[in-house]
Amino acid sequence: MADPAPGPGEVRVRLTVSGVNPGDTKKRGDWVRFGMPYPRVIPHSDGAGTIDAIGGGVDHARVGERVWVFGAQSYRAFGTAAQLTVVPAEHAVPLPPDVSDEIGACLGIPGITAHRAVFGDGPVVGKTVLVHGVLGGVSSLAAQLAAWNGATVIGSVRRGSDLESVDEAVTHGIALDQGDAAAAIRGAAPNGVDRIVEVSFSDNVDLDAAVAAPGAVIASYATREPRPNFDFWPMLFANLTLRLLGSDDFPLEAKRQAAADLTAAAGQRALRIPIEEPLPLSRVAEAHDRVDVGVRGRVLLAIPQEP
Repeated sequence: MADPAPGPGEVRVRLTVSGVNPGDTKKRGDWVRFGMPYPRVIPHSDGAGTIDAIGGGVDHARVGERVWVFGAQSYRAFGTAAQLTVVPAEHAVPLPPDVSDEIGACLGIPGITAHRAVFGDGPVVGKTVLVHGVLGGVSSLAAQLAAWNGATVIGSVRRGSDLESVDEAVTHGIALDQGDAAAAIRGAAPNGVDRIVEVSFSDNVDLDAAVAAPGAVIASYATREPRPNFDFWPMLFANLTLRLLGSDDFPLEAKRQAAADLTAAAGQRALRIPIEEPLPLSRVAEAHDRVDVGVRGRVLLAIPQEP
């Protein structure tokens, strides 16, 4: 394909790494049956590289800047599974010198979703945050961001055998298959939890209601059942708020703040992200398969640099 040209307010990024997320494979598989939104789609919203061209209204000093990219294929046809991508200038965020391109390529969809889940209802300093599926891509970042902001974090895993992978310096781990999970969470948070980051709303909603403090927020970015059932009255009497998170459609200011905070946290080495050995771009189908089977580390593509 011809090299894309940035329009007004846009930058072109020569990519070194493309991040692959479950949302990317779901779009490609037409998960919600919307069909192809464009005649051709280059997948992936996240990546990292260097700005090599700018459109009108963008500071020329940005040429040559190392950046991480988010939203490249959010309501746009051409994502980061390519050598070049064009994005709005604020979707290309400067990378601190000591933060690798690989880390940068992991910050977009999971990081912005995690940030919104944790901070969508204000700061969490001094609060208790329950993060379900704490070893997952979004939830692990949510736990680290919450701890970075001064929260006490409780993280759930499905199996007791997963507890050895939980970073106890960040998170107090709870296994959902070991005894009374609600009692274990209440033992760690006698007054209830203030925020709940939820990866499977339909599976955990009763547990969440049982451990939530009055006025707590359940921030959910995924569910197993698309029409979950839950007991309305306990949630009402506790004055709980349910926040549903669709990362493509977060308010612009929320994305800006998330980008700033994620960059700051990464620059302070407050984020630890397990990353698989990057696959070459030519093995993009294999990368999608690895995401779909749920490998533990983040899946990246190494983008070839030759013209």
